[in-house]
Amino acid sequence: MPRLLIAAVALLLAGCDAAPSTSTPPTSQKPAERPSDADLQARWWTWALSTPRERNPVADPTGQFCAQSQPKDLWFFAGTFGGKADRKCEVPPGRPLAGPAVNLYAADAADCEKFMATAKGSVTLDGQIVELRRVDPVGVTFDVAPGNVIGERAGRVAAKACGLWAWLPPLAEGEHELRIEGESSGFSTSAVYRLTIRAGD
Repeated sequence: MPRLLIAAVALLLAGCDAAPSTSTPPTSQKPAERPSDADLQARWWTWALSTPRERNPVADPTGQFCAQSQPKDLWFFAGTFGGKADRKCEVPPGRPLAGPAVNLYAADAADCEKFMATAKGSVTLDGQIVELRRVDPVGVTFDVAPGNVIGERAGRVAAKACGLWAWLPPLAEGEHELRIEGESSGFSTSAVYRLTIRAGD
């Protein structure tokens, strides 16, 4: 059965038209390069399925578990497994943000194609629209932890993945608001991230 996640985050995977101070990384750090569509999705699904529901950052309604299993070079965001979330999170300085407004993985590319036919989503950063990248079915392999939030069998999973994705360069120090909306095939998700980026050491 296809596993559907409308990532309330067409967020971090796109650019934005925010004020200049929102997208300038610290000059002392070189931001990570954007991964390929396959690598980005594989890493995101590994992150999303690395924890049980009680600690899962996608199921988290408040942002208490934003930092759970985050990689060192990126900061992932997400929508929900359905419904709304209002999250407060602290993001390390110098990290790009990435995530989907809506996404899916499935055993068959046809499931992804059907999903994408009705997929819609938006991501805004500080009131500015973030450009989303449409990713049609691409082969991915990712890791699934025991006791994960959707009950997928633990181990390595090979699948087709797709979605509407956003990538954002590192944000400037201070407060930011990220809004994610997504829907497809009767599924909808909505998330607000109230982000704090603190100065680096």
